[in-house]
Amino acid sequence: MSSEILVRPLGHPGDLGWVVQAHGEMYAAEFGWDTSFEALVARIVADYAAGHDPDREAAWIAELGGQRVGCVFCVAADERTAQLRILLVDPAARGRRLGARLVDECLAFARRAGYTRMRLWTNHPLVAARRIYLSRGFRLIREEPHHSFGVQLTGQVYERELEPAGG
Repeated sequence: MSSEILVRPLGHPGDLGWVVQAHGEMYAAEFGWDTSFEALVARIVADYAAGHDPDREAAWIAELGGQRVGCVFCVAADERTAQLRILLVDPAARGRRLGARLVDECLAFARRAGYTRMRLWTNHPLVAARRIYLSRGFRLIREEPHHSFGVQLTGQVYERELEPAGG
C-alpha cells in the first residue's frame, strides 16, 4: 500500500456502505461489539445521506494509497452545536495522525459553518480517540454506564467551545 494520504469529502460511490461495513467489522474485531452497533452506524449514515444540509453538515473519508481507511462526520445537534460522529481509522493506517487530521477537518468545518460548540459521544474503550479529543480541547462533561452493542460500557460525552473561523 502506497503511503500517500488523502482526506476528501465523502461522496464517491461506495463511501456510505464502506463507513457502515468498516465500523461493524472493526468494532466487532477490536471490542467484541455486536451488529446492533453496525445498525446504529447505518442509521447515522442513512440520516446523513437522506438529507444533510451541506452548509451545516459534512463528512470526510481518509484514503491511504487509494484505499478507504478512515472517516468522520460533522452533523448539527442544534443551531449552535455541531456533533462529531463516527470517527474511525483502520488499524492498518493508525500511527499516521489520520484520526487527528479527521478531527481537525471536522472542527474547522464547524467553525466555518458558524457553530459555537462541538459535542461528541464515545465509549470508554476508545482510548486513542479520547487522546485526540482531549488534545483538541474537548472536556468530559458526562459519563454513564450502559449495556449496548452486546457489552457493558461507560458512555462519555465531550464538548468544547469553538472560536469563530479565522479568529
